[in-house]
Amino acid sequence: MVTIGIDYGTSNSEVVWFDGSQHHYIELDKDSKTPFKIRSSVFIYYEDDLPLPPVEVIEDKVQRIKASISMQLDKAKDKYEDATTPAEQRRYLTQIDQLRGEYHNTPKLQRRAINELLKNQSVDDLPLHKMVETGTFLFGEAGFKQYLKTPEKGRLIYSPKNFLGANLLSGQKDAFVGLIAKQLAFFKEAAEKQLGQKVGGVVVGRPVKYHGTRGEEGNQQAITIMTAAAEQAGFEKIDFLEEPIAAAYRIEQQLDSEKVALVVDIGGGTTDICVIRLGTQKQQDYDRQQDVLSVTGTRLGGMECDKNLILKSIAPEMGLGTETTNGIPIPPLYFNDMVAVDDIPRLNKFFSDEMGLEISQTISVAKEPEKLDKLLIVQEEKLSARLVNSSRLAKEMLSEKSHIVLPLKYIQSDFNVELTEADLKRSMLAWMTRVKGLVKECLDKTDVQPEILFVTGGMSLSPVVQAEIKAMLPDLPTVTADAFKSISEGLSIQASRMK
Repeated sequence: MVTIGIDYGTSNSEVVWFDGSQHHYIELDKDSKTPFKIRSSVFIYYEDDLPLPPVEVIEDKVQRIKASISMQLDKAKDKYEDATTPAEQRRYLTQIDQLRGEYHNTPKLQRRAINELLKNQSVDDLPLHKMVETGTFLFGEAGFKQYLKTPEKGRLIYSPKNFLGANLLSGQKDAFVGLIAKQLAFFKEAAEKQLGQKVGGVVVGRPVKYHGTRGEEGNQQAITIMTAAAEQAGFEKIDFLEEPIAAAYRIEQQLDSEKVALVVDIGGGTTDICVIRLGTQKQQDYDRQQDVLSVTGTRLGGMECDKNLILKSIAPEMGLGTETTNGIPIPPLYFNDMVAVDDIPRLNKFFSDEMGLEISQTISVAKEPEKLDKLLIVQEEKLSARLVNSSRLAKEMLSEKSHIVLPLKYIQSDFNVELTEADLKRSMLAWMTRVKGLVKECLDKTDVQPEILFVTGGMSLSPVVQAEIKAMLPDLPTVTADAFKSISEGLSIQASRMK
């Protein structure tokens, strides 16, 4: 029985087993160009009919139908009493008998209630826990492609990890336990099949602070959900390790002497930083907390850059910053909610019929209605996740090119947006200031000065990030390692130490 490391990320996830000398990556997505890395998003959908409504909803509908029949019955009785010919009386008597039969035929009433409910029901009407219980799950590229093909058939959870520290109701907590359990079970099954061994234990990476506004209470909720999900997935031994510390364990393998490292991990949803003593005699120990000199983190990741790039450089082509004919600004809230792919209540509000009507009414008084038409298409066709994904791709392309044309033909056939490296830098300006503030906060928490710097996580590949961090710490030697693999490999190293 082996223990694996799982880097359960905001954007992508990885699974690794360390045998003591070599890291074994588990293939998770055969449809991806990088099969050892899988999108963390989940698409839950229905191929055919939606599930039956809850019993109490059906019963309520039955009572409404019976009330309607009762009203028809009263009218038929009144008409019978007012009838002036035997033929009219017979006609109304027949109608009364039919209505009485319908009123007392419970199975028929239930079938009618179900048909009427299903006729008007959409996926948006289903609570997440119901979808987790009854829907079909698709992961990785297969799930994202199915979402692009049939968004109306299901719901894409763009980043489950980003919800774990949020203010969740009891049913929502259970929903995320079930959802993530299916993901973890998928990872576990893939590992067992490829390794040819039972996987009994897991060390899961965790941010210093989970995405949310509830502080330590949110952190504890996230760990509780993840633990329950791992247990439900079949893991017998479960532990967690802060992601920057996991990255530190990975670079420790390439040190030949003791060093104090500053590790800056900038992922999709959070930025986590630690100062840690590496290369000590205790590096084979499982508990290394005595070597951690300082650690901090916050909900500040690459996804914020994706949203900011939309708001700064794409949304203006969709009406942001324009006015109505009366000189009133178009509400920025439309666009903020449009990109809230990691906030289900806000996204549901944006996709609601009420919001569609409000945007339509705004278009009728807008100075540039053709721009707002694009916003309405995103709202009506639920294209928010696709738009954020396009922004992510643009951000990555602008890391290598100074100018690109981003095609957004799924919104309008002729909708293309020119983006430059300067646009990207402008969209990242406030974000980068906060990242550097977090680095300073971590350094201020310890009197021990770091001797080496390691920047990891997907955003560490951005030239903007590299230049800004280097300018902030010009005299600190940099250690290099794979930005995408360092955390997962560090988790697998810790997993190999688990007893």
